[in-house]
Parts: sequence; structure tokens; C-alpha cells
Amino acid sequence: MASPRAIGSGVISCGLVSIPFRIYSTASVQSTSFNMLHERCKCRCKQQFICPTCQEVVERIDMIKGYEYAKDQYVTFTEGELKSLQAGKLDALEIVEFVPEDDFDVLSVEKSYFLGPDKGGEKSYQLFARAMREMEVVGVGRHWTRGKVQLVLIQPYRGGLILHYAFYENERRSFEEIVPAKDAIDIKEPEIDLARRFIGSMTSPSFRPGKYRDEYEDRVRAAVELKVAGKEVSVQVAPERVTILDVFEALKRSISPEVLKGPPPKPKSKRSKK
Repeated sequence: MASPRAIGSGVISCGLVSIPFRIYSTASVQSTSFNMLHERCKCRCKQQFICPTCQEVVERIDMIKGYEYAKDQYVTFTEGELKSLQAGKLDALEIVEFVPEDDFDVLSVEKSYFLGPDKGGEKSYQLFARAMREMEVVGVGRHWTRGKVQLVLIQPYRGGLILHYAFYENERRSFEEIVPAKDAIDIKEPEIDLARRFIGSMTSPSFRPGKYRDEYEDRVRAAVELKVAGKEVSVQVAPERVTILDVFEALKRSISPEVLKGPPPKPKSKRSKK
């Protein structure tokens, strides 16, 4: 396997401390992509921008950027004006505070990256990673990159650090607007007992991602191979799924008689931390 390749670098500054770092992707997404073809000649189509007023194709060199401040009303910006608005500290990452790791909310995360030490920063990197892990804190900071200031969280992870790009408060939606208050739903003890039995019957000792595969991706790749070989792809109709609206009845049908006879799992009083 090839060595991981850094996609960026910079310096973490915290007070007078500087830690050179490199950024690495946490995953390599594997997915099959399709191109849009002209059905008649099977040639790949090209995307064009068309002005609805002038009824003509517009080349990129003839385009400018505009912000819609009212319906169909725009203010325009030149590339020079937009560049002057960009943040100046390129590739700098400043930690402004540390907060308890318990306050870390996964919904704050937009995307994550591995954070590794660059040359000369190995000791300071390991020193901060260990101290943060022992104190159970997360660093909150600002990352100046690509002309923007990104809110970031730095978290201890398996003997090192990971970098989370985080949403600003005004970008996040309220979960309370989606889910009704738990006191508004009447749940009886036999119902929660049955739900615990059902979940207990499907609980594994640990999460092992390796036992899961993208089945759709496998089917697509197999179909591509058949098509390339000049063979036909058979169309399979998925069986219709039976839906039971009564959750109590659905749980009873989903649990084996052996599980129903056994003692129900006890709820954990405190969520374990990794």
C-alpha cells in the first residue's frame, strides 16, 4: 500500500508554541461514476452556460460574479475585489481555547482530517496530544485556508490528533425543531421492555466495519463487467416490504420466542466513554 500523501500543511500556533503539521484525508471514497451521453451517438455531452436574456452561450471569460441581494437584483464583484476580502493568514491554524471533551458535539463537525506532525514538530505534537488526552479537552481554533477563516476543533485520537472542520452556530439547525419533546410521548413499561429485548437480540460486542460492503457498488461494477463483455444485465425487482404501523406488534414479531422468554437487558446507567 502506498504511503499516505498529505493534502496540506501549516503551523499550529497556541500562545508562543508552534507545531508544524500536515493534513491527511481520513478516507478514500470508492464509488462508480457515470457520464451523461447523447443517446443517439453515445458521445459525452458538454455543459454550457446559456444567458436566458441574450439567448446565447456564454464563455467563462465573459462571466463575472454577482450576489443576489433581492429577487433578480445583483451587485457584481471583480476578482480583485473578492481577493481583497479574503483572509490573509494562509495555512495558519490558531488555537484560541480548550474546552471539555464532553462538550464535543458530533453534529458540529462538517468534515474531519488526520493531523500529523511535520518535520521538526514531532515532540511538540506528541506533547500536546498526550496532555490533551490526559486532560480530556478539545482545542478550539481558527484555520486560515483558501482565503477563508474556518472554525476548527482539534481532538486527541489514538496517540495523535485529528482536525475537525466545524459549522458556525448560525449554520447549525436545531434538533428540537425536528424531534418532539420526550415527555409528549406516552411510553409504557412493557413497550420499553420489549424494545430492550429487541435491541439486545441484535447487539454485537463491537463495531467491525470490515463485515459491511457497499452492495449497490458491487452490483454496479458487476453489471459494468457484463456490459463490457457484451452480455445482458437482468433486471431484478426488489420484494415488497411489509410495514407494520403498530410498533408493539412489530417488535413482538421481530423477536424470537427464546429472547422473549429470557430476562430483559438492563439499561446502562451511564454511557461509557472511549
